[in-house]
Amino acid sequence: MTLDPIAPTLAPDSEASLELGLNPLEIIETVISGLDQSGNPLVNHSDDSSIWKFTYGSATVFVQLTGTGADSTITTWSPVLNLPVANPTGLYAKLLELNWLTTLEARFAIFEHQVMILTSRTLAEIGPGEIARGITIVATLADDYDDALQAEFPAV
Repeated sequence: MTLDPIAPTLAPDSEASLELGLNPLEIIETVISGLDQSGNPLVNHSDDSSIWKFTYGSATVFVQLTGTGADSTITTWSPVLNLPVANPTGLYAKLLELNWLTTLEARFAIFEHQVMILTSRTLAEIGPGEIARGITIVATLADDYDDALQAEFPAV
């Protein structure tokens, strides 16, 4: 998959602009343009999904939209730590505590030998504030925890 710079032209609406005529693509791109600190957010639109990549602080953040219908999902994630690490048991305990205390609607997870922070939600009954909140929470938590986790749990 190749990501291209976000262009001002958005993919056309399909069956599912959200209630009140809101277009999730427009909302996502507006949020990313406000958060991106690299000056170069990227996007790839295909027939059935779109994926964005941008930088927030020290974190690389991805947003994927699978369609624009009510049953479609928006998933935001950011890798924060490569595995394996020294003291994996300590890391797992820390991640579980953070999931309870600090992650709000997001959560830490492990995927393909990386610790990720992510959130995922269907578009059913979602508003622009919820879309913005999910992207912002993941970006902020990733930036807050990536360096700290890497320092506390060095790679082996």
